[in-house]
Amino acid sequence: MNRRGLLALASGGVAALALRTRPAAAHGAAAHGPVLIEMRGSARGEHVGFAPLGLAVAPGALLRFVNRDASNSHTATTYHPSLFDRQRRIPAAAAPWDSGLLLPEESFEVTLEAAGVYDCYCQPHEMAGMVLRLVVGRPGDPGWEGAAPPSDDLPEAALAALPSVEAILADGPLMPAGLA
Repeated sequence: MNRRGLLALASGGVAALALRTRPAAAHGAAAHGPVLIEMRGSARGEHVGFAPLGLAVAPGALLRFVNRDASNSHTATTYHPSLFDRQRRIPAAAAPWDSGLLLPEESFEVTLEAAGVYDCYCQPHEMAGMVLRLVVGRPGDPGWEGAAPPSDDLPEAALAALPSVEAILADGPLMPAGLA
């Protein structure tokens, strides 16, 4: 093999490796494995949050919530009347979920089928603004249900932390400030 052929082969191998190790986009990740959502906290505990705190996925996406906070237990809980008598903030066709308390490094998985906006929170840290907005599909999809309006049963920190659907769709996964 000549030098040019060897360089072409090496370049192709590097490109293939780069493609293989690049993380899947959230919209197509269901076919490639679960979409990871981490529950994080700062070293001193002054900040907690989901990472990302805003995410768009395709219907049928499998989500895996993992508690990466060594200092706290967290939950992934949807706003729904059947769970702690909260206002429904998920599509009517969706099943509500509550992970229960997850200790550090424990995980919980859920598959999202219904198109629309899902708002979730951590039960012990909702007052600190530990919320998450998931956008499943796109506006105009069959059965799409947009974000629930602000309500008085959400703490102000939670309302302020929820990103807009437009920002999630335009900017992709939105990461929380103050959490590495």
